[in-house]
Amino acid sequence: MGMVMVKCPQTGHAIPTGIKTDRESFRRSAVFFSRTRCPICGADHAWFAREAWVDEPSIRVRRPQRGLPGVSIETDQAMTAMEGHHGANATLD
Repeated sequence: MGMVMVKCPQTGHAIPTGIKTDRESFRRSAVFFSRTRCPICGADHAWFAREAWVDEPSIRVRRPQRGLPGVSIETDQAMTAMEGHHGANATLD
């Protein structure tokens, strides 16, 4: 789930509309017109659904390494790089 966002015409900043949905549901919704009170400039902004987008938080997938639960491959590779030549022969699953 994410927040439907629109752009403030006064400042150009993204503002939340208060509508929570996912991208696919929003894409399938009927074309509509709405108004949102802008927390930045204080004005009411009228907008169409085609001008809005859904801001969904990124989902980060982590693959645990053997013996180190919760350590991601990216973290393991960074640690190997910091170890210099001692980690050069290390293998990743």
